Amino acid sequence: MPAHQPRQHGRRQATSIIWAKLSSRRINPGNIGSSERVGEVVRAAKANGCAIRIGVNAGSLEKDLLEKYGEPCPEALVESALDHIKLLQDHDFHEYKVAVKASDVFLAVAAYAQLADAVDCPLHLGITEAGGLIGGTVKSALGIGNLLWAGIGDTIRVSLSAEPEEEIRVGYEILKSLGLRTRGVRVVSCPSCARQGFDVIRTVQALEEALQHIKTPMSLSVLGCVVNGPGEARETDIGITGGGNGKHMVFLSGVTDHHVEDADMIAHIVKLVEAKAAEIEAGSAVSMDTLHGKAA
Repeated sequence: MPAHQPRQHGRRQATSIIWAKLSSRRINPGNIGSSERVGEVVRAAKANGCAIRIGVNAGSLEKDLLEKYGEPCPEALVESALDHIKLLQDHDFHEYKVAVKASDVFLAVAAYAQLADAVDCPLHLGITEAGGLIGGTVKSALGIGNLLWAGIGDTIRVSLSAEPEEEIRVGYEILKSLGLRTRGVRVVSCPSCARQGFDVIRTVQALEEALQHIKTPMSLSVLGCVVNGPGEARETDIGITGGGNGKHMVFLSGVTDHHVEDADMIAHIVKLVEAKAAEIEAGSAVSMDTLHGKAA
């Protein structure tokens, strides 16, 4: 994954840390200062082959824009971005992407939509200061998801008051939900109800935890009863549907294959997923070998 360093406290830190060969460096229009200071960062970026992200933030807009508009608004964020795009271009620097982030979903989405109409450059999406794991995930999914659905955006960052690994997981889930990136196991599962043949909630939690190491794109359905279970299982690579007397139906490639008992279910499904992932990867390797052979 390319390294990126946000710049938060002025151009001195920006120009010194760039020498670490980062692939991208952020400048904040709210505190980078004059054109001369921007020029220092640009020279360091050029010397080290770095891109620059113009990171406009509603919480740190320039004072003149706050005086002009009265408060953070889409027009103010976009004007800040356009001003600093021009600054970089005036320094003959064109390797940049732009973000106009806000903690308010409506403000951020409107600003990105206006910016997308105004420029033709990579846009970096995000809802800044989104909150904790649950609230921040919801806000990020709504904001980033709406923009991606509209065809706006090139890179994303999920910002949560949570462990960095959770930010990455949420980001991938947003992309998977929109069919833009496939990685790991996509779980289809039901809420618990009186018909469930096993504890769906605990089972899904255990499986998601146990399958985090799987990077191969595939699907798994976990349904507690036979009302919707078989129908969902027919559309997934592997499926488990609750049955009576502690015995549950296992579907492979959409077809009923065998039964498994409660006590063995989670470990059994993990083994099936691992085997399916290995099968998919082996098939991909064979396909690539065949392709390369034909090309040769």
